[in-house]
Amino acid sequence: MLMRNFRQLLLSCLACLSLLCRASASDGHPLGAWCWFADPRAVHHRTADGTINKTYIGYIDTHGNIKAMQYDFKSQRQVEVLVRSWFQPDDHNNPTFLVLPDNRVMVFYSRHTDEPCFYYRVTSRPADLATLGEEKVIKTKDNTTYPSPFILSDDPAHFYLCWRGIGWHPTIARLTLPAEDDEVTVDWGPYRMVKSTGARPYAKYVSDGKSRIWMAYTTGHPDNECPNHLYLNYVDIHDGTLRDVRGNLLQTIAGRPFAVSKRDDYARRWPLTLVDRPADKRDWVFQVAADTLGRPAVAMVRISEDKRRHTYCYIRWNGKAWTETLIGDAGGHFHQSPELEHCYSAGMAIDPDSVNIVYASLPVGGKHGDVYELFRFELAGNGTVKAKRQLTFNSAKNNVRPFVIPGSKGSPLRLSWMAGDYYDWIVSSRHPQGYSTVMRTDFEGFAPAKEPRKVSRKRLARMKWSARRLFTFVTTVFPNEALRADGCLLKAGELSCWLDAKTLKPEWRFRGRTFRSANTLGSSDRWREAPRATDGRWLAPLVPDSVQLKLVCCDGTLSIYRDGMLSQTICDLFKQQ
Repeated sequence: MLMRNFRQLLLSCLACLSLLCRASASDGHPLGAWCWFADPRAVHHRTADGTINKTYIGYIDTHGNIKAMQYDFKSQRQVEVLVRSWFQPDDHNNPTFLVLPDNRVMVFYSRHTDEPCFYYRVTSRPADLATLGEEKVIKTKDNTTYPSPFILSDDPAHFYLCWRGIGWHPTIARLTLPAEDDEVTVDWGPYRMVKSTGARPYAKYVSDGKSRIWMAYTTGHPDNECPNHLYLNYVDIHDGTLRDVRGNLLQTIAGRPFAVSKRDDYARRWPLTLVDRPADKRDWVFQVAADTLGRPAVAMVRISEDKRRHTYCYIRWNGKAWTETLIGDAGGHFHQSPELEHCYSAGMAIDPDSVNIVYASLPVGGKHGDVYELFRFELAGNGTVKAKRQLTFNSAKNNVRPFVIPGSKGSPLRLSWMAGDYYDWIVSSRHPQGYSTVMRTDFEGFAPAKEPRKVSRKRLARMKWSARRLFTFVTTVFPNEALRADGCLLKAGELSCWLDAKTLKPEWRFRGRTFRSANTLGSSDRWREAPRATDGRWLAPLVPDSVQLKLVCCDGTLSIYRDGMLSQTICDLFKQQ
């Protein structure tokens, strides 16, 4: 017994040391990354009466944890929510957000084009990611990636979902809003919108919030296409058509895909679908936005034929023609792996609330050598650069993939980006470090919220529970030991936690009721020993030797944190059966 207690004490100390090391490595910022083709990666939601004022930022870490940071500007609190554990550790799988008409929030995520479905969760309470419901699935015929959801006021009973799907091309579907059980139904589509001569067109989307979804897309992947052209169309939800920038009909979406190519005869017939048509460059797109008059603007990069030189451009429709602004020399690929992804520029972003404001990550020589720093550009009405301002200085690590948060005008939190070392977009034996980055913002964050006083395990075991009971309890549990025994992770009086041996999901039991966690108690660290591939495999979760749990009981709600992330919230703990 003495040896067992000593071993548990030793493991607890090691677990705390591990947590401190992780916190130190991240310098107080959440570990994670995002790709730039699934949006909105972050969103600000503020109601007209001011009762809700929150920002959500989503990302995925190298352990396969899909996470989101929630900032509440009314309560001045923030919390990192574990949306889904044990997922494919790939930065293409960052979550995206959709705020529903009743202020609940949907969170979407999918694997990187190797599984025919989307996953999503819906909050049970308005605007509160801490109350995410059980995971649901939208099944599709073709593999998926990059979910981009929209709600349009001219069709308030549905939402629209765009992604890379059928034939690796831009795809769209219309779905019903979540029912009481959070289920949705596809009632139009999915439809492939375009058919390119390139194998993998890359698309970015934005809506006007009313009836249009703008889509800017390339002929294909710039690695495979030189030249690679850039196109723009919009979806009109009134009649389900695809149209050019002036509203001319291109195709009925439910009919057949609109055919695009790099040929001269295509350019002569459909000139208003082309944003950029280089003769010897590789185009790629970072963002499409629209001004208050509904005129689109595109942030893009031109990459030389040998992929060594990247040039940022801003192209905007003035109502008659496309105008171009040169933003700057982006250097070459930004990451630390010279043998792959030579077309990975450091990134650009347009302020969706003021499309004449552009952010870009540019290489700068400093005391740490050449490092990518963030810059803000203000453009004049004639397209010239009116002002340029550097935002980050003398950084030890790169600052890349900036994103201006939609709806955040007037908020202290407007800009978010990745910082750190980047070796690959997926964790594998080739690059087990993957994307060793943290998520940064232009907002310092709130001071940690004051929690109810801590209680000991002995006091928790003897406690008389009530809805008015306030407490914080912190402990370390040992999942592998629990699995070898009876599965019990924690037992303290009326409350206990058990680990399901098949699902590896914790089950909390209290007064005859069971509350199942949506998150597996395991990581995706086995991918570090696997070949670099998106092959649809689900490697078995790696169960940690120890996990720090923190329970916070307040106002009848029990919040359960796993290694610092909010993993489960039980809102009706004292509800009678």
